[in-house]
Amino acid sequence: MSAYPQFLKAHPEYAASLALDDLRATEYGRLDAQDQVYLDYTGGGLHATSQVHEHARMLSEQVLGNPHSVSPSSMAMTRRVEQTRAAVLEYFNGTGDYTAIFTLNASGALKLVAESYPFAPGGRLLLTADNHNSVNGIREFAAAKGATVAYAPLTQPELRIDPTAMDGLLAQADPTQANLLAFPAQSNFSGVKHPLELVAQAQAQGWHVLLDAAAFVPTNQLDLRAVQPDFAVLSFYKMFGYPTGVGCLLVRNTALQTLRRPWFGGGTVNFATVKGRMHVLSKGEAGFEDGTLNYLGIPAVEMGLRHLQQVGIQTIQTRVHCLTDWLITQLLALTHGNGRPMVRLYGPANMVMRGGTVTLNLYDPQGRLVDYRRVEELAGEAHISLRTGCFCNPGAGETAEDLSEDDMRTGMAQMGDEINLLRFSQAMQERGGKSAGAIRVSTGIASNFTDVERFLAFVAGFKDQTSLTIGSVSFDIESCRVVRDGG
Repeated sequence: MSAYPQFLKAHPEYAASLALDDLRATEYGRLDAQDQVYLDYTGGGLHATSQVHEHARMLSEQVLGNPHSVSPSSMAMTRRVEQTRAAVLEYFNGTGDYTAIFTLNASGALKLVAESYPFAPGGRLLLTADNHNSVNGIREFAAAKGATVAYAPLTQPELRIDPTAMDGLLAQADPTQANLLAFPAQSNFSGVKHPLELVAQAQAQGWHVLLDAAAFVPTNQLDLRAVQPDFAVLSFYKMFGYPTGVGCLLVRNTALQTLRRPWFGGGTVNFATVKGRMHVLSKGEAGFEDGTLNYLGIPAVEMGLRHLQQVGIQTIQTRVHCLTDWLITQLLALTHGNGRPMVRLYGPANMVMRGGTVTLNLYDPQGRLVDYRRVEELAGEAHISLRTGCFCNPGAGETAEDLSEDDMRTGMAQMGDEINLLRFSQAMQERGGKSAGAIRVSTGIASNFTDVERFLAFVAGFKDQTSLTIGSVSFDIESCRVVRDGG
């Protein structure tokens, strides 16, 4: 018997999002036609059918060429690209104050800042333990230029930034030097929404601030008039599924002049000479958009933004909030016959300052960890798309499982030269039953109650099963030496 009436009673505000059920039928009908439960919105959004059709019509009806020219086809394409750039700035309320630089993805945007920021001895890079690896990678550029690198820790068990530690670390900056703080608006591991007040707090103490907004903007409005980071990064496929291969770096105009490119390439220079060994970098965004843009894909970004505006980001947020709250409550209520909990949740157990990302692990009646890779395999057989691993966020995972530096070094030594992650996982199990990964589910624009109900039924199916009866992954994990664990 469905618990839907019970759910509606607990969440009457869900009624405000019922229009999304009609949208699912018209724009995302392939989900039900193929009996698919999609719970990986943090990994990537789903595109609406109308987005693809509108983009296909544009491509089939117009003659569009590489924009780096003044030919009719190039100029037509340039107009579409600049129209999209203006739409991006308008959507985030950054027109006039920010510059929008198109990149391949959020990682590409982060690398632009990392390589161009004026790190130097005396300056600092401050990261949070909760960061995507593409943010963690900035430390390599900072350290190479002599800047001090530090991490702000997380609290347990909610995995929020430790405010006392953060205050102390921010106070260590020399305002006369170049200092950069980088943190996510929303964690791609725990779903925690970190306080955006940190932006102004850090800037007042002499820091530039880089905001990773990739996991935040699919279900929340980022208003660049209300919150003014110096740099913000995002990937559009996370927001509305299509196109992939287009991200954005939003740079506050007052911060753009601090960036210095370490190289130049096609499309970024107004003039270059081989014999004179000189070049003149293009001004504004053109000096940062390396090579040829994904110019045919970029107009689809404007179409996607228009789709979100028509649906309403608040409507999506309401639905995700209700479904996630119900999901967490029901997961934590699951127990084995002997009373032991089936689920361990990482992060907040309520919806206070958290989004629609839920990360967990399953345990058998004896309290032994269930192989998360086996769970993913079984979920696939049940037509449920979820994600497992560390989600390119090692710091949050290490904090969640209380993994120490000694744990990590021991595990790395066990992996050997071939980077065998199975050996690493086994080493963590031997060191107190710690997990090297987890299970992540996330809801989004096309999610409904049935999706959540089916996942809950799937998890409930592990009741009273031992880790031995559930088994391990059936594919040859030994052949998977390196797993590229996408965020």
